[in-house]
Amino acid sequence: MYDDALIRPWFESAVGRVPGLSLFDAHAHIGENDPDGLRLSAPELVEAMEAIGARSVVTPLHEPDGYAAANDRVLEACARSAGRLVPFCRIDPHGDGIVEARRCVEAGARGIKLHPRAERFELSDPELEGLFALAHERRLPVLIHAGRGIPTIGRDALTLAERFPSAPLILAHGAICDLNWIWREARHRPNLFFDTAWWHSTDLAALFALIPPGQILYGSDPPYFTPMLIATCVIRTALQAGLDADRLRAIAGGQLERLLDEKDPLDLGPPVHASRGGTSILLERVNAMLLLGVSRMLLGDTGYEPLALARLACDIGVDDEPETQVCRSVLALLELQERTAREGEGFAAPGAGLVMLAANVTRTPDVPLPPIPELATEADIRSASLVGHRLLEASDITPRAADIRRLSTIFPTVDMAGAPSGDNGGERPVRRGSSLPDHMLVDDLGPRGPA
Repeated sequence: MYDDALIRPWFESAVGRVPGLSLFDAHAHIGENDPDGLRLSAPELVEAMEAIGARSVVTPLHEPDGYAAANDRVLEACARSAGRLVPFCRIDPHGDGIVEARRCVEAGARGIKLHPRAERFELSDPELEGLFALAHERRLPVLIHAGRGIPTIGRDALTLAERFPSAPLILAHGAICDLNWIWREARHRPNLFFDTAWWHSTDLAALFALIPPGQILYGSDPPYFTPMLIATCVIRTALQAGLDADRLRAIAGGQLERLLDEKDPLDLGPPVHASRGGTSILLERVNAMLLLGVSRMLLGDTGYEPLALARLACDIGVDDEPETQVCRSVLALLELQERTAREGEGFAAPGAGLVMLAANVTRTPDVPLPPIPELATEADIRSASLVGHRLLEASDITPRAADIRRLSTIFPTVDMAGAPSGDNGGERPVRRGSSLPDHMLVDDLGPRGPA
């Protein structure tokens, strides 16, 4: 996993703040045939979870030819995992979806995954009636894609949660397509949950501010993100929001464990509605530049200009302000990102996960950070802040390289180099809107053109 060795100090610093933490990931995939070119094996997923001492729910990636064989592979992988992995079946509601769901549940599946975008359906479609009735009857969690690339699904989800109260419905990716309004209704639907499988620091901060903590579940969505990256961001965001260790342990895995054991969820109180402390305008500036940098990286650019501006914004002129320690971590992460970019490895774009973590750090300034002895003084910070602004020709990083901008991931089975333009090595071409359970799909950008 490309960035995890570099992220580990921040992960260990965060986990160390929560005694007795046991991670149980609500959202992970395995598969080999997704049309977007992404793949992840069961041994790779186990390795990723072992690296953070986690268990995980697992479902198939998109399978254009149907899910029966893929569901069987998930069931077999989980049976061999010594309890590390827990199987969810993925169901296409068209055709005999309910038959496949019943078959998988009888074979040991503990939940159901639905993907409205990949399988092209709406939650109000009548074909789903039997699936939700089965989930209600057997108290099976239903994980539903609710990230980018789809219109609103929240109102249908509220209706289903009310009609099938024994079925825990998990809206993936923080329900970012509906979050700005659905939080007002969430507390009235105690069987409606939200997973954390998303990178944007502001969205995560909003999720923890607006949703009751008992309805938030840690989920990371490999192979799109690493479990370590998302766990680090989730723990820091929860601590910044003022959640205590008991509630954080439930979010990290305890609540999911109860759902899978067919127990009623814990009521962990109302949402916090605001993070502790005021917002530093200095850190808001850094955060805005980092998020812009990630966005540009996911669209095929290096993010050079906003990342350089983020470095400059980390020089606040003194070494004893509250923001100084945060800026040290941001600069250290950006230095690691540049090193990763030079080596040509990474997730989505080389080093993108490190920039995502840096953005989270600026959003969680009250949470302690690992020491950065290389940036001990204001002079060290100033020097590091200036390093990012240089001539592109001197940076040894190509501003845009279409040959590495096909969807790449954190796991080594993905060919980061891709194929030369016009030759995709016999693989089908990547197209926007193919099947991504998540985000970050980029069409061939072609030549950059004149400046």
